[in-house]
Amino acid sequence: MAENPDPTQSLAVRLVTHPVSTWLIRHVAAPLDPLIFKATNGRFFTMGKPKGGMVTITMTGGRTGKQRAVHLACIPHEGDHLVVASAMGQQKHPGWRYNLEANPEVEIQLVGERYRARAEVLSDEEKAAVWDKIRAIIPMIYVYEKRTDRNIRVFRLRRAEG
Repeated sequence: MAENPDPTQSLAVRLVTHPVSTWLIRHVAAPLDPLIFKATNGRFFTMGKPKGGMVTITMTGGRTGKQRAVHLACIPHEGDHLVVASAMGQQKHPGWRYNLEANPEVEIQLVGERYRARAEVLSDEEKAAVWDKIRAIIPMIYVYEKRTDRNIRVFRLRRAEG
């Protein structure tokens, strides 16, 4: 019986997690993606048409009170969406994580849909229950886990009532 291939060795994972690609994503794509994604109603971002689940989250800054937007991969889960605060494996948590914790009321843009939602951090037990699903959908997580020893947070985006 053949062994499952190492997901970290796929061309896509190696390309996205390469230090040059990581720098380009953080410094070029990250500021542009929320603008492009919102303007096209979720049809495009800097890499073209989304092939998997993508979301732009607009939130209120925890310290500044200003509107901030971040574009992330998302995983549909039980009628909600999950996002991972991996920061591509950096030692520090991404800034948006603190904004969501301080101000969980957000607006999310999916392909063809925009609505208000509430962000909730998963407990370690809830995270453990979905972590394999996250790895299967976002295989770069394997690399990000090796880069850091911090507890990578996972947030549930739940559609706001009314």
